Amino acid sequence: MPSIRNLLTERKYPFLLALAFFLLSILLLFLFSNPTNSLFSSYFPSLGELQASTHPLPPPPSRPSPIPSPDPLPNANPNPIESVEDVGSDEVFEFRWEICQRGKGFDVVDYIPCLDNIRAIKELKSRRHMEHRERRCPKPSPSCLVPLPPGYKVPVPWPKSRDMIWYNNVPHPKLVEYKKDQNWVQRSGDYLVFPGGGTQFKQGVTSYIQFIEQILPTIEWGRRTRVILDVGCGVASFGGCLLDKNVITMSFAPKDEHEAQIQFALERGIPAFLSVIGTQKLTFPDNVFDLIHCARCRVHWDANGGKPLLDLNRILRPGGFFVWSATPVYRDNTRDQTIWNAMVLLTDSICWKMVVKSMDATGIGVVIYQKPVSNSCYEQRKINNPSLCLQKDGPNISWYAPLDSCLSPLPNRSGKEYNWPISWPERLKTRISSVPQELNGMYAEEKYDDDMKHWETLVSEAYLHDLGISWSSIRNVMDMNAGFGGFAAALINQPLWVMNVVPVHGPDTLPIIFNRGLIGIYHDWCEAFNTYPRTYDLLHSTFLFGTLTQRCNIIEVVAEMDRILRPGKWILIQDSIEMIRKMHPILQSLHYETTLYKRWFLVGKKDFWRPDHKESTS
Repeated sequence: MPSIRNLLTERKYPFLLALAFFLLSILLLFLFSNPTNSLFSSYFPSLGELQASTHPLPPPPSRPSPIPSPDPLPNANPNPIESVEDVGSDEVFEFRWEICQRGKGFDVVDYIPCLDNIRAIKELKSRRHMEHRERRCPKPSPSCLVPLPPGYKVPVPWPKSRDMIWYNNVPHPKLVEYKKDQNWVQRSGDYLVFPGGGTQFKQGVTSYIQFIEQILPTIEWGRRTRVILDVGCGVASFGGCLLDKNVITMSFAPKDEHEAQIQFALERGIPAFLSVIGTQKLTFPDNVFDLIHCARCRVHWDANGGKPLLDLNRILRPGGFFVWSATPVYRDNTRDQTIWNAMVLLTDSICWKMVVKSMDATGIGVVIYQKPVSNSCYEQRKINNPSLCLQKDGPNISWYAPLDSCLSPLPNRSGKEYNWPISWPERLKTRISSVPQELNGMYAEEKYDDDMKHWETLVSEAYLHDLGISWSSIRNVMDMNAGFGGFAAALINQPLWVMNVVPVHGPDTLPIIFNRGLIGIYHDWCEAFNTYPRTYDLLHSTFLFGTLTQRCNIIEVVAEMDRILRPGKWILIQDSIEMIRKMHPILQSLHYETTLYKRWFLVGKKDFWRPDHKESTS
């Protein structure tokens, strides 16, 4: 039979030659167009395995998954850090960024779009139930950039920041003067200093926390009690001090006359966000907080038929504690005793048990209630008031949801009492089967396990070493599409905290996140987040933007990300190549320094640039 060389030189058997070239072309086309082919992907085993397990969440019934399952892609560049231009770009971005304009009623450097909507607030018919402190987002969302305050500096690093921050970064002296006798915050030269005092912390917050555990040892800070909500937190010294005990506290307060208290907390590096108990539910799932704390939080719990306390009951874990430190607990005047008597009736009606009432050496009183662990008490009440809420099918995401006037029944566990999560830190890797029964059918155990392993590998082998991010300067982190919370769990040994955000149009995984001993919140990224500008060091996004761009303008989303990101800090985006191509020129237009890792991970570092001038770092 003729050799291949003879066939080529003598041009015999033209039909066979044509057939051979045709078959060879088909084979090459198949190999290079199908990256999941085992022969092709074997050249890139680490990236193929890594991408194959990338965070696809199984959708709950009748709800589409917001996170598509990516195909593994080759990385032909032996150097993992690439130029963003290597992926190519079909996008032409033409947009002229402008500085947000000062409005009547808010300072533009502290602009919070959904809380500074002055026009919407003026149109309110009532402010009786704190309606003017609730979210009222402008339409469309702003696409302007918030300027820096004069003299803004790179924030004081953690843990020093817990005790002192730069005054020019949060130049608000009102709280210093207003609370000067209570040691909330003091001015010392170029710094604001936080002595650890508070309205109810006469001997300091450390002594107060020790007193609570002394009168109720079963609280077990950092073991049994891991996830806390602090209502009306002030400058969040309570939550900041508990960090030393392995307790993570979600601190919140409204944007009110106590100027910039949440901004102080976040600048210190303590988890916090802006909210109010008004007419809408808090944006958390049912039955997730181990303990809820209120020290003179100025909430009228019995107002509006007791709706504020009913919402706390909804989000408090069965068997969890409510710690209330306020004047009605220990003062005998008519006003305080009227409030106390109303509280007694209300807590009895929802089956809260008063487990301890005590007073410390300074005369400050504390009462601790415990939520029941089964529905038996509700069913045995002589008066069915408040009535039990009707059970609803499927997830019940509390987003713009009005407060209930009914009592949320406890999770159905076939007549059994609710089981408290295993102790921290073991609960971080608790199996999904331990979450409420209604979630078990939505998420396969294998997906949860794969997700946990994936993030452990990705964070340890790539994120912490290969992305050019200075993790030693990272404190406040936000995972914009948190899934099961695997990213936060993989970072648990780093000196930082993660706000796990679960988008309201995707799978409801937030109960799982809380069950692991992490914190999080619901949000819609087509609107602004309830925080001050310049409050996060790292924004992390995993396959968020594809579905998001179907509902809102990506420019508005990027403007919001820029608003809440601190200068000199990072955005880390994992997404499709198509979305990376769209995001890169937008970040470039903001003067972000951008790099690409394995074609799927876009890193952007924010500069001090603003459209009308360039701030100098200090």
